[in-house]
Amino acid sequence: MIRIGLITPSSNTVLEPETYRLLRDVPGVTAHFARFTVLKIGMDDDALGQFSLAPQLAAAESLADCRPDVIAWCGTSGGWMGIEHDRRLCSEITRRTGCPATTSTLAQIEAFRHLDTRRFGLVTPYLSDIQTRIIQTFAAEGFDCTAEAHLEDPGNFSFSTYGPEIIAAMVRRVAASAPEAISIFCTNFNGVGIAPGLEDELGLPIIDSTTLTLWHALVLAGADPAIIPGQGALFRQKTTA
Repeated sequence: MIRIGLITPSSNTVLEPETYRLLRDVPGVTAHFARFTVLKIGMDDDALGQFSLAPQLAAAESLADCRPDVIAWCGTSGGWMGIEHDRRLCSEITRRTGCPATTSTLAQIEAFRHLDTRRFGLVTPYLSDIQTRIIQTFAAEGFDCTAEAHLEDPGNFSFSTYGPEIIAAMVRRVAASAPEAISIFCTNFNGVGIAPGLEDELGLPIIDSTTLTLWHALVLAGADPAIIPGQGALFRQKTTA
């Protein structure tokens, strides 16, 4: 049995049901969740303060009671808070719980590397200043954004209200820039169900943050991500922790 501990933004309504759906036909893997307060996304002090380490570590410690094999922060805040913030979070989670740890942002970096992607397209619901910071964060890690699309929404609950046709249109628009992969970068912006079909249509990896975080958690837990049926290139290509 593999138990995956997932830390969830409190206003996220996509992550839990979609993760359960992804694992529905996968025997021997279970997902377990803990929440902390996230109500908006922005660069003001109140918004950034939501992602201080203390509440995230408290959530991780509560998850540790169910003895997970890995703990993941299922949020993309490292994209604008900075990679080192997520690395410190993961280091402290492991120190306190003994579990390997990851985040949606760190998982995105590992996915780009695994797929040998250097040029990517970015699709989010975020504000312009958040989008700019995300692009800068990935550029510092060696990944160049060929095109981006965003919705100028401060969220966070509202991100879940956009239908698949809106997200798909954004992905197709960004694909015109000929990236090597496209990231739907937000775990409350539901690209889970449409990503595999868009990948087939466009002929390049479409990486959704909710699915992506589960992928990296499985890798860190020592499982083969290919056990998740119906997924794209990221899940089909052999990988190790």
